[in-house]
Amino acid sequence: MTAYAALLRAVNLGKGSILPSAELKAIGEACGFCQVKTFIASGNLLFVSDRNESEVAVEVASGVERYFSKPVAVLVRSAADLAEIVSHNPFPEDPGNRVVVFFLPRIAKVEMVDAATGGGQERIALRRRELYIAYGEGMADSKLKLPVFREGTGRNINSVSKMAALLADLE
Repeated sequence: MTAYAALLRAVNLGKGSILPSAELKAIGEACGFCQVKTFIASGNLLFVSDRNESEVAVEVASGVERYFSKPVAVLVRSAADLAEIVSHNPFPEDPGNRVVVFFLPRIAKVEMVDAATGGGQERIALRRRELYIAYGEGMADSKLKLPVFREGTGRNINSVSKMAALLADLE
């Protein structure tokens, strides 16, 4: 059995994208996952399953699509993945609420960063299937745009750390 986090893209950001935590938890339970819980109301489903990452991603995506009647990107990482992501934070000196881990459905490549526009003081680092973005003074005034933003979803490192700890308790 493996503990996983399923991270939904663009959920609970406005009209037409609201998915209450109780509904998200019910989707996880309907998938047959164990020890299902949610973490903050931004589309984070934590659970244990004997299925592999690809299989659980398909299951969660199907359940969420049934709920919204449209597809929603779902990025899945194991407890070990999240622990590694936290431990490899290239910006540990920055406030955790200003460092975002952007989860990708594929391997991160330098070309993704090269395609950035509008950036200012942001710093970006690549790691396997993630981008780390340090926003300096904060995201509110950032004009950074990356085409790859359409493919994945981001969580600040504080949230990723907390989910890693919660998943460690599930294993």
